[in-house]
Amino acid sequence: MAEETNEPIEAEATEEVSETVADEPSGEAPEEEANEYGLTDEELDRIADTAIAALDDILKYFEVGEVTYDEYDGDEGELIIDITGDDLAVLIGRHGKTLDALQFLVSTIVARSLGKRYPVVIDVEGYKGRQREKLEQIAESAASRALSQNRSVKLRPMTPYERRIVHIALRDYEGVDTHSEGEGAARHVVVRPL
Repeated sequence: MAEETNEPIEAEATEEVSETVADEPSGEAPEEEANEYGLTDEELDRIADTAIAALDDILKYFEVGEVTYDEYDGDEGELIIDITGDDLAVLIGRHGKTLDALQFLVSTIVARSLGKRYPVVIDVEGYKGRQREKLEQIAESAASRALSQNRSVKLRPMTPYERRIVHIALRDYEGVDTHSEGEGAARHVVVRPL
C-alpha cells in the first residue's frame, strides 16, 4: 500500500517540475535557477508555503495567539522558519522536545507534498539558533579534547538534527573525524583524532 501512495506523489512532483522548467525563459542559466538541491525559487516558495500552511493548521491546537513567520535559507541550504509571538514556550517544550516533534511533522508534510525530502527547520524565537551555538561549542571542545588526549570522545545522545550540527561544525576541523554510533534515542556522535 505504501508503494502505491508514493508513486502518484512522485509523478505529480515530476510533472510540476517539468511544467516549471517549460514555463521559464530560456535565456537564464540553469545554475542560477536551481539551488543545491536542484529546486527553483518557485519550488522553494511552494515548500515554504506548504510548511507555513501546515504550521498554521497545527498551531490552532496550541492556542498561542498571533504568530509571525520569518523564513530564510540556512548555511547548508535548508529552509528555516522562525516563529515569533507572545507566549511560545509551549511550542519549545522541555529540552526542545515539542519543537522537535513540530519540525518532524512539518518536514513530513512538506516531503509528502514535494514527493522528496527537503530540509526544513522550524525554530521558535531563535531557540534553535542558540542551541546550535551551544552544540558547536560542545563539538569544538570535544574535538580539542580528542586531539589533546589522542583518544575518541563520545558525546551525549542527540537527535538527528543535533548530530547533524555537530558533524557540520567539525567537518573542516583539522585532525578529527566524526561518526554516529548507537541505536534510537541512544545514538550519539563520536569525535576521534585522525
